[in-house]
Amino acid sequence: MDLIADILLVAGSFGAAVYCAVLATRLKRFTTLESGMGGAIAVLSAQVDEMTAALESARGAANGSAESLEALTARGEAVAKRLELLVAALHDLPEPEAKPSGPAAEDLPEAERRLRFVRRRTARDALEAAE
Repeated sequence: MDLIADILLVAGSFGAAVYCAVLATRLKRFTTLESGMGGAIAVLSAQVDEMTAALESARGAANGSAESLEALTARGEAVAKRLELLVAALHDLPEPEAKPSGPAAEDLPEAERRLRFVRRRTARDALEAAE
């Protein structure tokens, strides 16, 4: 009985040794940097580093563009306010008298010599839709 137990113990240990050898071979192939999974992991790691650097540079450019856009918007609003004041000041000026100049203006009747400006108001609905 002891002999049978010893034979089974030796067979089991031999089977475990073969199993370990197969696993070691597979693990070596798996971690090989040139052709195995280790190479793929190394390539992906390098790509992640490159993408992180590209993301940081894009973030910096976007922040710079946002600041520039904010400055330009503020400047545009200031200019718009100034233009509104100038237009309002133009409404306060008296109407200039049209003085004909040259021989061609003397031949025209008085009604045709004056320049006419026609202003048309838009409908309230159009203004509300634009807001």
